[in-house]
Amino acid sequence: MNGESISASAGCSRHATTTDPPGLGLLAKTLAITSARASILPGTVTWSPPIRHPFSFVVLASTLASVVAIFLVVGASSTGASAQEGEGVKSALSYDDASGAKVPAVGVEVEVLDSDGEVVATGTSDDAGLIDLDVPGPGSYVVRIVVESLPDGVALKDAANGSRTIEVRPGERRGALFPLIEGDSTAATGGGFVSEFAQLSFDGIKFGMIIAMCAIGLSLIYGTTGLTNFAHGELVAFGALFALMLNDPDVLGMHVVLAAILAIVATAIAGGLNERLLWRPLRRRGTGLIAMLVISIGLSILLRYVFVYQAGGRKERFTQYSLQKGIDLGPITVVSRELWLIGIALVTLVVVATAVKTTRIGKAMRAVSDNRDLAESSGINVERVIQTVWVVGGALAGLGGVLFGLDQGVSWDMGTDLLLLMFAAVTLGGLGTAYGPLVGSLIIGLLVNVSTVRFGETGLPTELKNVGALLVLIVILLFRPQGLLGQRERIG
Repeated sequence: MNGESISASAGCSRHATTTDPPGLGLLAKTLAITSARASILPGTVTWSPPIRHPFSFVVLASTLASVVAIFLVVGASSTGASAQEGEGVKSALSYDDASGAKVPAVGVEVEVLDSDGEVVATGTSDDAGLIDLDVPGPGSYVVRIVVESLPDGVALKDAANGSRTIEVRPGERRGALFPLIEGDSTAATGGGFVSEFAQLSFDGIKFGMIIAMCAIGLSLIYGTTGLTNFAHGELVAFGALFALMLNDPDVLGMHVVLAAILAIVATAIAGGLNERLLWRPLRRRGTGLIAMLVISIGLSILLRYVFVYQAGGRKERFTQYSLQKGIDLGPITVVSRELWLIGIALVTLVVVATAVKTTRIGKAMRAVSDNRDLAESSGINVERVIQTVWVVGGALAGLGGVLFGLDQGVSWDMGTDLLLLMFAAVTLGGLGTAYGPLVGSLIIGLLVNVSTVRFGETGLPTELKNVGALLVLIVILLFRPQGLLGQRERIG
């Protein structure tokens, strides 16, 4: 243009000279502001819309709405049928014969005593060696095997473990294992303390692996966003409850493996839309981390009582793998389900940690965790990275919930029970680190379980076993707030 000049910057544009045609200044300003959103090819201009991928967003939102509708509408029938079962104690009694084959212990008498020492239930094992007894309600019980009723030539593997003290929660039918052998109990393990310590150590490793599965998503979310998400436990509970609903014979009757896969997918979608619909808008509004923490507490309470309203207050178990015969491995007794749980958790955690260290998206996560502004200026799509973290964290929480449900049963408040242990584990290992949750979870799992080992007649009550995790959380915050694998950071 003759005698015309237009000057514009990336964020603003100066007005055109008085010789410009009407509206040219506004056009220059619009072109300057939106130049970053345009892709110019030879002879063409392609504009990126303000809302990216609206179709995929609608699909994700519709999918989550369908998942929630299925859970709310169909879930009630699942709990209606199972609500008839009350609290109880069950056991599977068997031993290995000379050829190594499993032989059920038939006709073995088992007694259940309450806290006052009164016998509240008694029964004998059936032809499959199974026994299932009702108890009056939740509480602490002693399950005792009547040694005189054992088949000839069969004895307790450890004579000191003829009774078990267990805690029965509302709606739970708790299992009690009594390892049996052919021959004398003197062939056992070298003492009640050694056997109990070994068994509790194995249980601690198993529990620690489950905590790590649930906690690694919490750590990644904190590392990339700085959000301390108190509603993460509800993602764990959602995954377990959704799998339980699909597994219920009165609903769809899916095998627990297929139900678990669908539950993991549903929890991943829930985690992604949690970020897309709630936390991203809050960040764009400039909401502080303390305010977002308080919001996460409110969200946790809301979801928790939606779960108890829909799923009921009883603890339930999956149809498959709930009652299995014990396998003797030296001083400990395990069931095959527990070995599978540890294997699945270990492989998953190693894969995730390796992916965070080596893959492109993993390096982007670490870059955002180290310095968000620098990562964004380097061309990393920070919002996409955060979205991926939420999806992955949701999937891991769902898997952790299913594994925990297979081990200890599914209940509406299981996420809340695990939340303190998850925070203690990630704080001990190092918030935002790749391997920190695994290391911290193993330590917490061992501490929680081994703390109840009995020295003679004395020992820590099982109701107080989680106190150790709280003490670890306090100590680590006082003396090493960055955690075992975390690095010190300069503040100010």
